[in-house]
Amino acid sequence: MKALKSSLVILGSVGLLFLGACSKSDQGTGPNSSPTSAPVASQPNTSSPAASPAASAKTEPPKPSKGGQVVESGPYHLELLTLKEDTGTHLDLYLQKGDTHEPIPNAKVTAQVQSPNGEQQTLDFKYDADGKHYAVVFPVKDAGNYPLKVTADINGEKVDGRFSFNQ
Repeated sequence: MKALKSSLVILGSVGLLFLGACSKSDQGTGPNSSPTSAPVASQPNTSSPAASPAASAKTEPPKPSKGGQVVESGPYHLELLTLKEDTGTHLDLYLQKGDTHEPIPNAKVTAQVQSPNGEQQTLDFKYDADGKHYAVVFPVKDAGNYPLKVTADINGEKVDGRFSFNQ
């Protein structure tokens, strides 16, 4: 009786391991995969030989142009880059519109930053015409994760984006 129970437990364990190994290859659950990203294969391929290369380039999702964290909010593209400095963390926000990512120079941009100890601070971004982006230096004191909510007022229209950075 003891041998039968042991055999059933071993057989069941091997079966579960086999099923788990088979299902992992179908789902793509590796360390670089994201459960929230849509697979590329889910978009139907309707291009014909007569389609121009410019038309097919417009159907691709937008890519980060500067290598930072990207948030798409309606027709707007918000991209945050952070750089550690001696006086704190330099934050660059690229606020752009449309598929061509035209810079928006006339917005009022603020950010609510929460420090690891729970304190909140408001930052006012200034537009840098040469770099075509908004910038501010955040005087970081403590190490940790800093979530921030960026709000851009573009001619009365509010655009929000949520980001975070580590110090």
